[in-house]
Amino acid sequence: MQRIRIQHLTEYFFSTQVTLNQHRLLLRPREGHDVRIESSKLQISPAYNIKWQRDVFDNSLAVVNFLQRSQKLTIASEVIIGHYEQEPFDFLLEDYAVNYPFTYAQNEQVDLLAFQQPIFLNDQHSINRWLQQLGIHGMQTFGLLLKLNQTINRQFRYQMREEAGVQSPAQTLNQGSGSCRDYATLFIEACRCLGLASRFVSGYLHAPATEAGNATTHAWVEVYLPGTGWKGFDPTSGEITGNRHIAVAVARDPVSVPPVSGSFIGPSLITPTLRVNVQVNLLV
Repeated sequence: MQRIRIQHLTEYFFSTQVTLNQHRLLLRPREGHDVRIESSKLQISPAYNIKWQRDVFDNSLAVVNFLQRSQKLTIASEVIIGHYEQEPFDFLLEDYAVNYPFTYAQNEQVDLLAFQQPIFLNDQHSINRWLQQLGIHGMQTFGLLLKLNQTINRQFRYQMREEAGVQSPAQTLNQGSGSCRDYATLFIEACRCLGLASRFVSGYLHAPATEAGNATTHAWVEVYLPGTGWKGFDPTSGEITGNRHIAVAVARDPVSVPPVSGSFIGPSLITPTLRVNVQVNLLV
């Protein structure tokens, strides 16, 4: 077990006072047998009311309503967790799923169906053509996923993007570059082309860069594998996820789980300035 502190600061600066509409926050790590929250602090300005709830994917969602106008919005989260993740390769698949292709068990098919449906319907031809070049058919399931994970890591150039949302898989394939969100989106859509249930994960990564601060949130993928459940793959690093990865939110659609989302009412053409600072530290 290791203890990790996650500090996440989001600030919006406006040129004049604005009315802040309802905001939705996905900042609290997903708890389970592998992650336990020791403490959690959330500081928000201006004055607000907050309501906690679980969304359709069981993510911990904070819904914030503001009580006054402001020229600045500050959301500061600090969470300390205990991470008990097992060794990434310490698992076994069900016999019927060892080799690709396979069919999910009948009692799981209905629940997994939504995670097998592509989001980018117009990109299926491009994705299938790219997959054919990888020569992955006839491989063992886990080996196939490892190759897909490492191919994205090696074949594409990482590029941080501040724009909201994700690139389409076709854009990533054509440009040969993308952010962690874009890598994850390509991986997900490739899995779904292959009939494998997959979902998008937003969260934090413990690494030398995040120890120093001035980092951002991270994104990766989970694939449902019979015998082990949702297994994480990080195509940005080419790794299988382990105790360096802290999941906050999962979703079927990559664009549906930003850490902070909301809107404001103000003068036309006003554009806020955004500052984000994520720091993830290992505690001794």
